[in-house]
Amino acid sequence: MPKKRIPPSERIDNEINKLRYNLDEEDVPKDVLGKLIKLAMQRIIQETLENEVLDFTGREYYKHNQKTNGYRNGYESSTLKTAEGAVTIERPQVRDGEKPFESRTWPHLKKRTEQLEYMAVEMYVRGCSTRDIEELLKDEDGHILLSKSAVSRLNEKLWDEYQKFCRQDLSSYDVVYIFTDAVYEPLRMFKSRKEAIIVIWGILSDGAKVLLSIRHGNKESYENGVEILRDLKKRGLKDPVLGVMDGATGMIKAFKEVFYKTLRQRCLFHKKGNILSKVPSEMISQMKIDLNAVYYAGDMESAKRNAALFSKKYRLMHPSAVECFEDDLESCLQHLRCPAKHRRHITTTNLVERSFGEENRRSKVIPRFFTEKSGLKLIYATLIRVAQRWNSIKITFNEQTQILALRDELKHATVKERNIKLTQKSYAL
Repeated sequence: MPKKRIPPSERIDNEINKLRYNLDEEDVPKDVLGKLIKLAMQRIIQETLENEVLDFTGREYYKHNQKTNGYRNGYESSTLKTAEGAVTIERPQVRDGEKPFESRTWPHLKKRTEQLEYMAVEMYVRGCSTRDIEELLKDEDGHILLSKSAVSRLNEKLWDEYQKFCRQDLSSYDVVYIFTDAVYEPLRMFKSRKEAIIVIWGILSDGAKVLLSIRHGNKESYENGVEILRDLKKRGLKDPVLGVMDGATGMIKAFKEVFYKTLRQRCLFHKKGNILSKVPSEMISQMKIDLNAVYYAGDMESAKRNAALFSKKYRLMHPSAVECFEDDLESCLQHLRCPAKHRRHITTTNLVERSFGEENRRSKVIPRFFTEKSGLKLIYATLIRVAQRWNSIKITFNEQTQILALRDELKHATVKERNIKLTQKSYAL
């Protein structure tokens, strides 16, 4: 009988017998026990799947029977990962049955492997080293369920996920507000300097929060900022209504250039910290009250009036604090043009910074990353899991209408401003 017509379970039997009867030979495999265990495991699974087909069709191999539920139709090779390594399983196929044949055993076998892989990746993201994971994923007899090399290969999947994340199409996202901040990590084995990872997330028109970008940004420079923000547009991101960021001059310049139709809001948490650091401790409480009267006023007119009072009150005694307050004041008040109930969500980059807390907790396990790649994939894996737990904000129909009106106003204001500049240029010529 040709070899190919022998059922796979019988072929495995032959391999087991050949190994068993040749134990005294010189070329016997060194890991004979592991080889036997692997073949035995393969044999059990193969026979189980073949018996399922026997029950389904109602006939043995090469037994002709007029009453049958389909016919055997060869095999499909699949790989099952085990503690002893990858095992090739020939999955029987059936044709012409009254209903399609589906194995009830195979999904459970595959599911177990997928669960182990999922656990390995999650343990890595949550702070376990590869060696820790290898030790934790052992059965009651001490057998390793996933080897170190298998865990390392799984961690490479994180890089593939990150690459896919960086290429995802953003055209379906109606982003209203975006937030930009940076986390600093040592990304080189032999350099002490920490480097910026720029993180951008957004709030959609339905209130959902989404992570949009995680990119290496060096020092939050203008050149890196332009590249990162332009990448968002290349992937289909429409101009948001408002963008929140801190005072990094390079990123501010890049934002103005790329998102010139978008309002820029200065992070008030950082701004207030900068101002209050310039006054004695006994003045902080009172000045904080006066700052809040400006930044959280009911409308733009009230805010500007309170700003003038603030400058007048503190200019003589604390000129450096007032100078810091007046610098970039307009960008500190842009949130007042948005719906009132949204303002507490769009005045700081705190959500990003809270997620950085989780990232910092994980990265403390590693004194420094060996490569930029290892750093980026772990930061991505941590932040994307934090982002999946973010709660949406409520945006009503009336608020959506206000946002649409503001977006239209910004669009026309930009066109008008551009026409004025072109007119001024033509007069200059």
